[in-house]
Amino acid sequence: MTQETTPPFAGLTPDVLLDAVESLGLRASGSLLALNSYENRVYQLGMEDGPPLVAKFYRPARWSNAQILEEHAFSLALAEREIPVVPPLLFDGASLHDFQGIRFALFARRGGRVPELSDSNTLEWIGRFLGRIHALGQVEAYQERPVLDIFSFGEEPVQYLLDAAVVPADLREVYRGVASQVLDGVRRCFDRAGGVRQLRLHGDCHPGNMLWTDDGPHFVDFDDSRMGPAVQDIWMLLSGSREEQSGQLADVLAGYEDFCDFDLRELYLVEALRTLRLLHYAAWLARRWHDPAFPQAFPWFAAPRFWEEQILSLREQIALMDEPPLWTLP
Repeated sequence: MTQETTPPFAGLTPDVLLDAVESLGLRASGSLLALNSYENRVYQLGMEDGPPLVAKFYRPARWSNAQILEEHAFSLALAEREIPVVPPLLFDGASLHDFQGIRFALFARRGGRVPELSDSNTLEWIGRFLGRIHALGQVEAYQERPVLDIFSFGEEPVQYLLDAAVVPADLREVYRGVASQVLDGVRRCFDRAGGVRQLRLHGDCHPGNMLWTDDGPHFVDFDDSRMGPAVQDIWMLLSGSREEQSGQLADVLAGYEDFCDFDLRELYLVEALRTLRLLHYAAWLARRWHDPAFPQAFPWFAAPRFWEEQILSLREQIALMDEPPLWTLP
C-alpha cells in the first residue's frame, strides 16, 4: 500500500496527555484506561477531585477546528434540550483545546451497555430520541461539515483504492467492475428516492455508539456527524431477514414520528447507504494503515481473502438495491 509513514499520534505519550488535561487546571490522578477508538485516541482519566473524565485527542488533519466546533455546538444544543447525548465539557467557555499542537476535548464519563435491539420497546425508545435529535438537526444546516453523498462515500473511495494499488493486482479489474455496478445501483436508489431532506445527523448511529441504562440510551461519539438523509441514522439499527428488518423499522418509526416526520421515500436508500458504507470502510482502513493501531486491530485487511469477501458482499448488494423498499410506498 502507498501510505503516509508518520504515525499520527507518535507524540501522545502518557505524560503528554496527562499534561494536556492538567493544562486546563484539573488534577489527574495518573490512572489511564484506553477506550475503544481507532480514528481518534480516547482515554478514561482518573481525577483527584472528582469522577473520571474521558479525554478525546483528535486525529491530525481529519477535521478543521471549525468543523469540530460545529459538531460540538450541535451536541451542546442537544444536551441543553435534555436529549441524552454526551457533549464536550466547557472550560472558560471553550470546548476544543490545544496542547503542544495536539487538539483535544473532555467529556463526562457515562456508563452503560449495548442496547438490546431485539426488543421492540428498546427500538421505540431509541426512535423517540432519534426523532428529537433530527427535529433539532433540521432547524439549520452545517456550514463547515460535509454532506454524506455518493461521491464522498462511494466514487472517491473506490478511486482511491484503485489508484493506491490497495486491491490485490489479480482482483483489481474484478473489483473495478463490481464497484462500477454497485455505484450504478446506488445512483438508481437515490434517483428513486428523489430530493430527500438533508439534516444534521449523528452520522454513525450503530449500537456501539449508544450506552444503554435503565433510564434509556446515551448517544455518544458525534465525530462522524454530517449532513445527510435521516435514514442514515436508522438503517444501522436494522438487521436480519427482510421481515425482521421491516418489524424493527416499524418499532423505530413508532417512536421517531412522535417528534419528527419521516419521509418514506428514504427507504429506497437503505441498501444504497449500506453499500456506500462498505466502500467507504475499505478506503478508511487503507488510508489509516500507517497508524500502528490499524495493522494490529485489523490484520485481515492485508489478506487477499478480505477483497474476495468484499467483492462477494458488493455483488450481493447489487441485487438487494434492486429489491423493493422494506415497506410498500404509497
